[in-house]
Amino acid sequence: MRKPPLALAAAVAALAAAALVAPAAQASLPVIYDGVLGYAHVSPTASPPGANNWSCKPSRAHPRPVVLVHGTFADMSDSWQALSPLLVNKGYCVFALNYGSSNGSGVVGIYATGDIVNSARELSSFVDRVLAATGASQVDMVGHSQGGMMPRYYMRFDAGADKVHTLVGLAPSNHGTTVNGLFTIAEHIPGATSFVGLCQACEEQAAGSAFIANLNAGRETEPGVSYTVIESAYDEVVTPYTSAFLSGRDVTNITLQSQCPLDLGEHLSMPYDHIADADVLTALDPAHPKQPPCTPVLPISGG
Repeated sequence: MRKPPLALAAAVAALAAAALVAPAAQASLPVIYDGVLGYAHVSPTASPPGANNWSCKPSRAHPRPVVLVHGTFADMSDSWQALSPLLVNKGYCVFALNYGSSNGSGVVGIYATGDIVNSARELSSFVDRVLAATGASQVDMVGHSQGGMMPRYYMRFDAGADKVHTLVGLAPSNHGTTVNGLFTIAEHIPGATSFVGLCQACEEQAAGSAFIANLNAGRETEPGVSYTVIESAYDEVVTPYTSAFLSGRDVTNITLQSQCPLDLGEHLSMPYDHIADADVLTALDPAHPKQPPCTPVLPISGG
């Protein structure tokens, strides 16, 4: 039976009105899992995709903004072409910073070479800015290499523990590493070898250094903070790889190969490892754990 003309017109008008007020679906940002350090960024100071939207307000589902902290010789752009858009697509407010420029290293995009104590202060200022902008009371942090260790100094010695809910470390240098390991990083980042001899953070991350001893003296975790360490058995920088792991309350240590023997990823590939990134999502939202497919991951460094 045909609808009366007036009823049909009313229905069409209602649909048109609904179309005008319905919000448009937000397009997903591309997640670059096959990225290489230095991938497709305009400049080292460019924010990674979706990050540093200072008008972003955390949702009820994800009430804490996520701060991404890169590692030695790296920058925020080359480190987070996968995790930043992945987190934004999942509904998180994401922020990232460059820190630790020294001896002119920041001019050529080489960061996290300066005194780690000063870098922790830079992180402290950045966290305060994020909290002020978002209205949140705490942040979660995800850091790679030095970026997974340095926040522990901030929390322990710069009164940051109350401002951090969760710290996720991707191959963090929690108990130091070897000089050869730091050269391994530098060999795969253009320009970094020029700064190895001028890298105070490298000396401070050496196994047995006074900085590492002080950081871990008495305890390795802070009360009220949740820790997840994600590491590869093939890490050629943080050696032995188990030195990345932490001891203490509320600590989860994960070896990638125990989840998937096809994962051949190593230190440099960690931020671009889809299995590691799924573990990050689980650590940030344990109520909704992720089960990534066990598919091959290749090392970036060729090791």
